[in-house]
Amino acid sequence: MDILIKNVSLDGKIVDIGIDQGKIRLIQENIDELAPKVIDGTNKAVLPTFYNLHTHAAMTLLRGYADDLELHTWLNDYIWPFERKLTFEDVYIGTKLACLEMIKTGTTFFCDMYWHPLAAKKAVEEMGLRARLSTVFVDFGSTKKAQEFKERTEDFFSQDHNSELVQFMLGPHAIYTVSKDSLVWLRDFAREHDLFIHIHLAETQKEVQDCLKEHNLTPVKYLDTLGFLGPNVIVAHAVWLDDQEIEILGKRQVKVVHVPTSNLKLASGVCPFYELYKRGVALGLGTDGCASNNNLDIFEELKLSSILAKVHSNDPAVFKAREIFDIATQQSAKHFYLLGGEIKEGYVADLMLIDLDHHLMVPTHKLYSNLVYAGNGSCVDTVICNGKVLMENRIVEGEEEIIAEAKACVANILKR
Repeated sequence: MDILIKNVSLDGKIVDIGIDQGKIRLIQENIDELAPKVIDGTNKAVLPTFYNLHTHAAMTLLRGYADDLELHTWLNDYIWPFERKLTFEDVYIGTKLACLEMIKTGTTFFCDMYWHPLAAKKAVEEMGLRARLSTVFVDFGSTKKAQEFKERTEDFFSQDHNSELVQFMLGPHAIYTVSKDSLVWLRDFAREHDLFIHIHLAETQKEVQDCLKEHNLTPVKYLDTLGFLGPNVIVAHAVWLDDQEIEILGKRQVKVVHVPTSNLKLASGVCPFYELYKRGVALGLGTDGCASNNNLDIFEELKLSSILAKVHSNDPAVFKAREIFDIATQQSAKHFYLLGGEIKEGYVADLMLIDLDHHLMVPTHKLYSNLVYAGNGSCVDTVICNGKVLMENRIVEGEEEIIAEAKACVANILKR
């Protein structure tokens, strides 16, 4: 046994948890075995860690850089010009900072869409998290650019970059930055190579209006006519949907990622998340990048997802705390065929200990209510991923160096 957690609360019962070779091996009272690492779980609750299913990790370097702007102005005039300056090393440093933030707030799995995916992979593996990283594809309707990105994609996936913790997927940015021919090509490439596709979709009214003008179809219907949608497709935002589109997303088993903070901050709108939930659509939560959120704390997305559903349905009883917590954990794990998201014997040892003496957890009438409506990342005391302790007593090894490195990195970028 590699790790033994003693006297921790699991669903209100005090137990010991034995972890071995990256898996939860044993859950019972008073485990009488020796382990090289023993963690005292007294006054702590053990829970599965979060899945952040849509972010741009290295955008930590742009935190606070371009706030209070409309999405397309934000992208065209600020974000993309800044990103053109980014190097492999910049993305590596920015992703390490993101990994630090996610560890500190209880996330151990994230889906990323950003440049230099091998730089992100290096950071993720060093920090000990799990990730699905996207290879970005944008052509802006240019045949030349499309060919360049196709060749880049073919070359990347001709090599096996996957590892135990990191797998790669396709990342077409959006329907307004990727041509129809390229979307069809990506659809076929994904099926041929058994890959997930990660894309922004139906994020703004402008995107819908432009799609109607160009294709006489709304974004979801447009992709559906291309045969693009399926169980391997992860769509982020999905704000502007009609009933028929919700039906299509459910029928095609598309994974829809709700990113409420980013949608609200950019005034993009509110995803009909509870309607998607009621209709059985596969769901997850994401933070988006730090340029538009401006943090990676899934606790905030839990609360917003629930209360937005309540106000938009005019019913305070909908989307109970446990339901939204399960979407960010066990349901998200199933999307990626990972035996995780729950604290059970045989499941991957991805878990966090919540400090029940933290002021936001007191009193604990209902744990999940505290987690969703009161909690934030500071309530997380210990984080374990794949059977490795990443944080204990809120300390992550090397965090001061990571922060200093990120500050120096941003200073250098701004000088270029």
